[in-house]
Amino acid sequence: MAASPTTSVPRQVTRHVVLVVFVLLMIYPLLWMVVSSFKPSNLILSQTGLFPSEITLENYADGWDALGSPFSLFLGNSLLIGVGSVLGNLFSCSLTAYALARLNFRMGKVYLALTLMTIMLPFHVLVIPQYILFADLGWINTYIPLLLPKFLATDAVFIFLMVQFIRSLPRELDQAAMIDGAGPFRIFWSVILPLMQPALITTTIFTFIWTWNDYFGPLLYLTRTELYTVPVALKSLVDTETQSGIGTMFAMSLLSLVPIVLFFIFAQRYIIKGIATTGIK
Repeated sequence: MAASPTTSVPRQVTRHVVLVVFVLLMIYPLLWMVVSSFKPSNLILSQTGLFPSEITLENYADGWDALGSPFSLFLGNSLLIGVGSVLGNLFSCSLTAYALARLNFRMGKVYLALTLMTIMLPFHVLVIPQYILFADLGWINTYIPLLLPKFLATDAVFIFLMVQFIRSLPRELDQAAMIDGAGPFRIFWSVILPLMQPALITTTIFTFIWTWNDYFGPLLYLTRTELYTVPVALKSLVDTETQSGIGTMFAMSLLSLVPIVLFFIFAQRYIIKGIATTGIK
């Protein structure tokens, strides 16, 4: 027996109230950090509510140059590495995925299986040999160790995503292009790549977010302050500031969240569309 409209309304109201309560609980730490960034440092731990008795902008002014360089330098460094990583993954992963999904060559399935197996390989297993290699090449304190692997198709997750998407495209498109005299690269560039937009957008979004939030890689290869990315700069800020500077750390943390939050808000509809059209269930 279907519920009447009069009985369904209270259920919907109750459901929405419960959801709102859960949302408030989830975002409370973020709200507290935002409010605390505008409090004097001596009031942050003594007044833990969301309504401060005093508001100041000193935390932002002090934190901007706390490490001897403007915080915009670290934002620019993270942006540079993020954009470079996106370009590297789009270039290398799309070519690799096309070869594994469309080209017939010896042991192609084996190469695909080995590629997918690297997803289960812990990153920390490769840290020491990679560091020794990059140190011998003299690339420590450069961005090369952070960017070069992206141009060598090391992110198997995105390769798998693109392989699944390419396999969903009809092979008749390739055959029609071959009749017109197109070779494998021309087919990829003119036929496959334009149709891969959802997979490419998904790769762009996740690569940028993961790179922006990466702490271990930059900490390992970058020791000069002017090369720091945002996560490493924030950690250095915590090390250099005492408890009286906790407001400074909150202020800079909030600034570091603004680009990634705006990027996610702009790209969230592409995330859903990209995952839904790449065969991942």
